[in-house]
Amino acid sequence: MTGARILLIDDDAAMRQSTEQALDLAGLSVTAFAAAEEALAHAGPGFNGVVVSDIRMPGMDGMTLLQRLREIDPELPVILITGHAEVQLAVEAMRRGAYDFIAKPFAMQGLVAVLRRATDHRALVMDNRRLRAAAGQQDDMEVRLPGRSAVMIDLRRRMRTIGASETDVLITGPTGVGKEVVARALHDLSPRAARPFIAINCAALPAALIESELFGHEAGAFPGALRARYGRFEHARGGTVLLDDIDTMPLDVQAKLLRVLQERMITRLGSNDAVPLDVRFIATSRAELEAEVARGRFREDLFWRLNVATLRVPPLSSRREDISLLFLQLLREAAARHGAEDRAPQPEVLADLTARDWPGNVRELRNAADRYVLGLDWMEGAAGTALPRLADRMAGFERSVIGAAIAAHGGHLRRVYESLGISRKTLYEKMQKHGLDRRLILDADGSED
Repeated sequence: MTGARILLIDDDAAMRQSTEQALDLAGLSVTAFAAAEEALAHAGPGFNGVVVSDIRMPGMDGMTLLQRLREIDPELPVILITGHAEVQLAVEAMRRGAYDFIAKPFAMQGLVAVLRRATDHRALVMDNRRLRAAAGQQDDMEVRLPGRSAVMIDLRRRMRTIGASETDVLITGPTGVGKEVVARALHDLSPRAARPFIAINCAALPAALIESELFGHEAGAFPGALRARYGRFEHARGGTVLLDDIDTMPLDVQAKLLRVLQERMITRLGSNDAVPLDVRFIATSRAELEAEVARGRFREDLFWRLNVATLRVPPLSSRREDISLLFLQLLREAAARHGAEDRAPQPEVLADLTARDWPGNVRELRNAADRYVLGLDWMEGAAGTALPRLADRMAGFERSVIGAAIAAHGGHLRRVYESLGISRKTLYEKMQKHGLDRRLILDADGSED
């Protein structure tokens, strides 16, 4: 149980403090939170510990937290605290994957005993993952970022190299490919894994408050600032800051961010005192930042400062061989999330999946998996038009092959039908069938042979 940590979440301050003190006296390392949202930043797949949460809380409740944590790591033990009359709810939580539950009022030694079993279980899970990785078998990176394509194998290899370093990282790729998954994995591979992972959606920050949100402020720094407040950067001390969609950050804030990246110091609004900042920065962008620099929408010096280590996450359209494997994994996760039975897809479903472009990438494919598990039409809401029948797809493929052969041989049909291994008559019939330009039938000398 060495190094194991307990994340305790309870909105009741008195209950939270008394439980934290009792667990501390029992020799357990506890970090307490008043809200589930705060704890999520600490509980990634590399987290060596256990989560204990009350079920009834404002905002994100215990059941929602359980679902979010299982999406991050299905093997992370989550223990829920319930009211005496909520045993049925606790049973439902167990069915959804909770490790255990404790009903109020509870004896502290009972909670400690459950926590010791859970931390031992977690330690075994983490040891097994390390052993599998050392043996060259599927490791945690392959669970989080599945795929046997060359681009995914190379991405995971580069992540293992970059993750252990302290360098800042830029992650690029279209929407829905899993850039935040890559960022969280880099954090969990790093020496900072036990510290906070703070994700900041640059596109969602209100323009008037963006500096206060990032850098914090002193009391009286602006109207309404009644007391001093840490910014998001300071909340991540010792850990990792993810700047999601950094291409949307205003130019004036980009200048201040550049200074933070260079000096690792921040100054809160309303203060002249610089505060040291020990964090690692990871940024993501859907836009090509080099092109944004050329358009004057992104600072060139900030681009080069971020571009030390760049990871490109490929879209599904460039790794179609991974789609079936990824869909099967998403089905298992969806079944666990919805408390449903696994539904094995028919081969034709997997074939249709592979043939689609999936402009929404993994996010869109996950929605399809959810619909399939729930017994809904998996194509409902899918982007693009319905796929053609197999016969139509085969005909389209045949047309493209013949057209390419005609172009390759300069319209010399004898070479075309000989290279394709068919007769001249068959070639003419197929050209007529597919509406290929009959002017290409004549050879350069005007003959058809």
